[in-house]
This record gives sequence, structure tokens and C-alpha cells, in this order.
Amino acid sequence: MQIRNVAIIAHVDHGKTTLVDQILRQCNVFREGQEIQERVMDSNDLERERGITITSKNFAITYNDTRINLIDTPGHADFGGEVERVLKMADGVLLLVDAFEGPMPQTRFVLQKAMQLNLKPVVVINKVDRKGARPDEVLDEIFNLFVELEATDAQLDFRGVYAAGRDGWAVGELEDERINLFPLLDMIIDHVPGPVKQDGPTQMLVAALDHSDYVGRIGMGRIVRGSLKSKQQVVLIKRDGSQQATQVRQLFVFDNLGRKEVQEVQCGDICAVIGLEGVDIGDTLADALEPEPLDIIAIDDPTLTMSFMPNNSPGYGQEGKYVTSRQVRDRLYKAAHRDVALRVEDTASADTYKVSGRGILHLSILMENMRREGFEFMVGQPQVIFKEIGSKKAEPVEILNVDVPVDLAGTIIEYAASRKGEMISMEQREARTYLEFHIPSRGLIGFRSKMLRATAGEIVMHHRFHQYEFFKGSIPERTNGSIISMGNGKSVAFALDALQDRGVFFIAPGDNLYVGQIIGEYSRDEDLVVNAQKAKQLSNMRASGTDRKMRIAPPLLMSLEESMEYLNHDELLEVTPQSLRLRKSILNENDRKRATKKIRLSEGKVE
Repeated sequence: MQIRNVAIIAHVDHGKTTLVDQILRQCNVFREGQEIQERVMDSNDLERERGITITSKNFAITYNDTRINLIDTPGHADFGGEVERVLKMADGVLLLVDAFEGPMPQTRFVLQKAMQLNLKPVVVINKVDRKGARPDEVLDEIFNLFVELEATDAQLDFRGVYAAGRDGWAVGELEDERINLFPLLDMIIDHVPGPVKQDGPTQMLVAALDHSDYVGRIGMGRIVRGSLKSKQQVVLIKRDGSQQATQVRQLFVFDNLGRKEVQEVQCGDICAVIGLEGVDIGDTLADALEPEPLDIIAIDDPTLTMSFMPNNSPGYGQEGKYVTSRQVRDRLYKAAHRDVALRVEDTASADTYKVSGRGILHLSILMENMRREGFEFMVGQPQVIFKEIGSKKAEPVEILNVDVPVDLAGTIIEYAASRKGEMISMEQREARTYLEFHIPSRGLIGFRSKMLRATAGEIVMHHRFHQYEFFKGSIPERTNGSIISMGNGKSVAFALDALQDRGVFFIAPGDNLYVGQIIGEYSRDEDLVVNAQKAKQLSNMRASGTDRKMRIAPPLLMSLEESMEYLNHDELLEVTPQSLRLRKSILNENDRKRATKKIRLSEGKVE
């Protein structure tokens, strides 16, 4: 049986997972009459809720006596670590582009990685039945993108199809009859090369991990040389060069959406190996007699770091199961084993851990998974990771692409400039403006939530890492101060009503508060400590003229990412399975004043 290993590349919401659903249906993966959920590849709850692919997944279909191993890759640059490792398993890429939007910045990010690995591309221009579709222009844009990314002559001579993934058809030319997706599968078989067969001692690069409660860790990867047999004695060569003798207990190849046990896997195929204790991503599985390591997977460095610590707020342990420092630490290191782009380090403080990742979304997905598992913890303000280049301080700069209505472009340009953003290009298409900026990663923290409010949700923005550049200068923190609770207990409607003109509240009447909790945003640039528990004095005197009607505005509820971006340097975010609470790192007001005075003394700023 012939083999084709193909990774699928697409921008968020360009229809990749829907296209995969139709391929599985047309290749008879499902039984007749079987109930099938939509977007079957987005298997975990977070992927379904957000409509994005977060973790890479493998599956295989059999078409015309050829097994096509398809590798689903995330479309967001924050999950670039997933992309870099899984592309090592592929010989070709399926580039999926929306016929209206064209190639987007994060398509470019993943495609660049594929080009560097010299993978053969097959292009799918999807959603050609969509209103406003411009397939011919998009084809030219894709060719120009390939040229920009310095594609080889063989890569520039790409083949492609026009498709409507939702309706389940693909055609070589727009005039062809629209029946099914077989023209796309034929093109994969004809134009993506099969894996190169290399004889010799066994070599396999572990590019992904799975875990089973019954058999422990499962290493997945591609056989680069030789073959691998069940019960074979092998050596696991770690990233640091150390070697560990072990045995392959079971071998599986991918078969439709599941796995099938086999006795032997040939060179070029992708498989899952059981029996490798302590296996990590990037390890090499080699022949026991001639152990030779493969090149380690190169991963871009993280650009953002946050401090994680156990929850020590007054109400800790009431909502979560795992609250101790040791439990939080073990969970973070477990995440770092599975995600090669994530770094976890212990710090001088016994219960604070430094976690570094690719961006706000990358870290927030880790936090969301932890809170769903029952963890309680706190995080500090996100900080970018600086580097020294030629003894000068340098910071990460990102390319920001923004799509807004024409009349709102000025608002975006003005705000981006205040965050040290430099406009590179501006283009108008129909009633919308497309802007491109080079902006420091620091300037992007809080950018999305602020601009979503300023444009009433009309902004569409994407960003990806560009390069490290010399420090651009200071960027102002949040200009509004915080409204802080001075007491413990439930908030009272009477008190909130009286305080409404001071700012916007994050809490509703009846919410449980503690001293030092941030309950709102003050309209001025300093902090305000308030008594939100103050109730109306009850006397037996009543007069309709002196009673006021209470009209309390609904609270501003922020998502996990918005809460992370909202933080100032002296604030923390308390994350529990049921709640997100903002708080001051020092809860007591007098202690906060003392600490501020101490800092000002050390800086020589005391008047």
C-alpha cells in the first residue's frame, strides 16, 4: 500500500475542519446511519466552544489503495510550537485559503515553516460559492505569497482545486462538474511525493505525545529510516543526549479516526508506540545496536511570560480541588512536557513559577484547561521577554493586521501609534480598510479588548511574531485606576447605586467580596477604596420624596484573556473553576501604601 503524509494548513475559520468532515464522510469512515457530530476533529470542549484548532491531531483515510495520513494543524500563531513539530511528519501540505479573504497572516506563518522544510504544496481555494468570492485574485495572491516566502521552483509549480467544503465538492477548474471531493484526493496522490524509503538501522523522531491511564505515555512520530517491529529492543535518545534502553510493547498505525495495532511499521509511515517510559517530544527512537540521534526539533523561543502561584485569597479552596503549591507546580511541568513551546521555571520564591509561552492565547488555553480540571491559582501581569542584542536591550515585535470599517480606521491608527506601532501599509477594499503595523508585543497586551469596545465589535485583527528589535521606549500602563473593596461580605445594591458615577463595576449586587478585591474601574487615574457592603439605614420613618429609585447598570464581565490583559503590575488575577476575580497583590490598604512608599524611597522619588 502506498503512503502519503500531508499536513493541513489554514487560517482560523477558513473551513478546514468542515472540509475534513466531508472527506471522512465520502471515504466511508462512518457507518451508514451513524450519528456524527459536526467538526469531528475539534475533539475537546475548548476547541468546540472557540471554533479553533488548538492541538494537532492525526487521522488516516484509505483512497484507491493509498493510505493518506492527514495531520490537522492549528491555525493560530500562538500555537506555533504544535505546528513546528508536526510538520516534521509530513511530505506535503494542503494549503486551504478562503476565496473571499485570501491568504491571511497566520496562514503565512505556518506556510513559511512548511517551505523551510521543503514540503510540496497542494492549494485548496475554499468557499468559492460564497458571496463576494474572488477565486482568481486569491490564486494570484497565493502565488505572490509563495514568491515572498522564497519558495523553490518545484514549490512554485503548485497544483490546486476550487472547493466548497461545506457542500463537499472540489473541481480542478471552476467550469467542471461539482460532484465530490475525489479530485482533491487524486491531486494529493498525484502531486505529493510518497515518503523516501531509507534502509538501515531504525530511526524515529517523536513529534507528538498521547497518554492513556492504562499504558502511560504513547509516543507518536514518523519512521525516518528502517522499520519498527513490535517487541523490538530500542534505545530512546533524549534531547540532552542521554540514552535509555527500552522495548516496543505495542505498535499502532492510524486508521480512519482511530488506531489499528500492527506488528511492523515501514519507513515513512506515521505510528504510535506504547512502552516508552519517560518519552518526550523531540526524542529519537533508535536501533539498540546502532543508536544514532536525529536532529532535534527547532522551536521558536517564547515571547511572553507570566507568574503562576497558588491561590492565597481569603476564600481559597472553596471552589477548586487542587489548591496547593505542589499540585500547581506538577500540573505546569506536565503541560511543559506535552507542549514544546511552553517553558516552566522555578523562581527564588518557593511558591511562584515562571511560565513562558507564545502569546496571551497560548497561556490562557493552559489556564482554562487547569481551571476545568479543578485547579485554583493566581497569575500576575503578562510580561514580554527581552533579549540582549549587541549589549542593547531588544524586545519582540509583531506584525499586526487589522480589518475595520473605513470610518473607524483613524481610531485604530491613533491607538496603535500610542502603543509604539508603526503603520506599514493601508488598503481600502469596498467599505473596509486593511491596515498593517509593526508593533511591540508589549503594545498588543490589552489592544484587542480596548479596540473591540472602541469599534463596537467591528474590528478583525490577527498578529504574528516578526523579529526582535531594539527597545522602543516605555508604553503607558492602563490609564484608569481600580475601585477596590475595603470590606469582606456580600455587595449591597444600595452601596453600588451610590457609587455608580465613580466608574464601571465588574460585580453585581449579592456577590461575595473580600478586602483588596478589585470590583471596578475608576474613572480617574488613581485607585479608589470603597465600602460596597454599606446598606440602607432602616428606621421606621419613610417618605416617598426622600427614597431614591435604584437603577444599577449591569456589570462589565470580562473573559479570561481580557482579565489577563487588564492587569497592572501590582495586581493579580485569581482563577478558580467557577470565578475570575481581580485583586491587588497586597490586599491590605495600609500595607499597600507602605510598600509604595518603600519603592519610591528606593528610587529617590519621595517629595
